[in-house]
Amino acid sequence: MTDHWTTPTFSPTDRAGLARLFGDLVVGAGALAMEVLARPNVESRLKDDKSPVTEADERVEDYLLAALARDLPGVPIIAEEAAARGETAPHGEAFLLIDPIDGTREFLARSPEFTVNLALVVDGAPVAGAISAPAGSKVWFGGVDSFMADAAPGGALPASQDWRRLHTRKAPAQGMTALVSKSHLDPETEAFVARLPVAERMSVGSSLKFCAVAEGRADVYPRFGPTMEWDTAAGDAILRAAGGVVLDPSGTPLRYNKSREKYRNGPFIVWGDPASATLS
Repeated sequence: MTDHWTTPTFSPTDRAGLARLFGDLVVGAGALAMEVLARPNVESRLKDDKSPVTEADERVEDYLLAALARDLPGVPIIAEEAAARGETAPHGEAFLLIDPIDGTREFLARSPEFTVNLALVVDGAPVAGAISAPAGSKVWFGGVDSFMADAAPGGALPASQDWRRLHTRKAPAQGMTALVSKSHLDPETEAFVARLPVAERMSVGSSLKFCAVAEGRADVYPRFGPTMEWDTAAGDAILRAAGGVVLDPSGTPLRYNKSREKYRNGPFIVWGDPASATLS
């Protein structure tokens, strides 16, 4: 696949292979997070943006950086903790995004709702991604198609017969299931959800919200507060491959490679059924 890195074109075979590779890597990385979580006390410190960071964030990021340097040599990488230190690699239209622990607050609270995220962005869109939930022994990954599987942290991606293909669902006639953030619920989100035919709300942490929509367990996830590209790229890739869309408030697909904004996203809405987006 190395001959493709200079162009924003990937064959379906490339994307499927990358999704499997990413799935394998985030499953392996999860063991490091669980080692830290097993300690009686998990220490953290605040970064310049006032968000917490732990040893798990740093160890998982180092693991993924080393693995990607081995498996995909020369591919530029933007990783959350390195970016927080002002270290961002120069890159063109194709680059990797790492979020070593998405949901660090959940991790510190010993909630199982934290994840390890890895994605490839090409020409402003995520084309392959994987998310592991180490505490739940689950992995989701997508490129052309999306899948989930049981996978113990530190192990490997299971054989393909143990994967479950993911599809988003048509919005139920009896009303949607809306996802809201555990840590970042705001009045704008409340107002948006109130305008939709919502029958149920679910509060879910980290990028597991993308996974729930990709699985067809939920229908919409609005996010108006700040996020970074590494927070969303893996889930976005999985969701798109499962049939969903991630749109900004104007109805345009969420764009990546916003280096001038230091990779900060604006507001977006995750839709399982693209036809539902007209309701907003």
